[in-house]
Amino acid sequence: MKKLHTLLMALCALGLTTQANAGAAKTTYPVVFAHGMAGFDDILGYDYWGDDYGMFVGDTCSLFEVPCNEDIDGGQKSFVGQVQPFHNSEVRGLDLANDIEGYMASSGATRVNLIGHSQGGLDARKAAKVLYTRKGYTVVSVLVSVSSPHRGSPVAKYILDLKPGVSSVIAALAEIYGNVIYKSGNDAFGAAKQLVYNDYSATDGLTTGAKNFNVNNPIDSRYASRYVSLITAQNGASVNPALYLVSEFFYDIDGDGYCVDDCDNDGAAGKGDGYANETDDDGLVGINSQQMGYRLRYSESTFGFDSVTNDTAVAYLGNINAPTSAQMTSTSSVINQDHIDVIGVGPDTFDEPEFYAAIFQYIATYD
Repeated sequence: MKKLHTLLMALCALGLTTQANAGAAKTTYPVVFAHGMAGFDDILGYDYWGDDYGMFVGDTCSLFEVPCNEDIDGGQKSFVGQVQPFHNSEVRGLDLANDIEGYMASSGATRVNLIGHSQGGLDARKAAKVLYTRKGYTVVSVLVSVSSPHRGSPVAKYILDLKPGVSSVIAALAEIYGNVIYKSGNDAFGAAKQLVYNDYSATDGLTTGAKNFNVNNPIDSRYASRYVSLITAQNGASVNPALYLVSEFFYDIDGDGYCVDDCDNDGAAGKGDGYANETDDDGLVGINSQQMGYRLRYSESTFGFDSVTNDTAVAYLGNINAPTSAQMTSTSSVINQDHIDVIGVGPDTFDEPEFYAAIFQYIATYD
């Protein structure tokens, strides 16, 4: 579709067309993007919510505007939240809720939809709860998580444990995510402890971890009307170089085994099946950690528009800490991309504008 996109933009520049070729319906309520760990305006030098060339995926098209995402409706409203790059999701989620309230006040929106990538999916759940508590009604319509570690990440515990190849937590996170971690206000240890399933330390005076966060910020129809998730996994040379080096020289996740809670003490719920070097994770998060609510299926189309639909092969997950074996281990609808391919960090052939347009279309069906 990228060649078609280029042609359409050229025609627009020549004045031969005056309207975007929108494939996605306009959502009833604005879409708010919630970035993951290390995110802000960019990650590793790339626009966080962009394609490989820095175009924001929510940028609508108007006459003579190039580049833009012509796969979304010209009237689509979207907003990018910005929270502390490295902190726990209690802090980041509260910050996100404040951002959303400010946006709602300035735009006149009464409700919003949320798309959270990675830790942003956890932040979105916290923000949805905070907004409900403050306003007394369900503010978030559809909450979408993409590649989110709802049940923890083994990489986080590996780094905190200072396992082979890790000299310090801050140095390891900087190597994976970039030097944004050295900026003021970040809490590298708090961020990493958030992404370990169990409470990381019994002696630090804090109760941390994804398990406790999920108890405090559950799936609840009062907080969001619909919860859905998209799951990613990739292996081998196609993985982004930064993540490929993590798996080859730091830690290769075994992320498709099932058990109740964290049975092998690797930092994520579930237990590996003994085969780490396979497509069971996206470089940072195992597939056994990513489902929340309905699992979605992303389908690419060569000649038409891509689509996102409900995956009826895997049941709805309402209790995040108590998934079934299928919800942890099934490869149904797993997107063959690594953790940061889906947010425009190349090199790759993934079409981010179409991917998010398909998510917008899905949201428009339910909000």
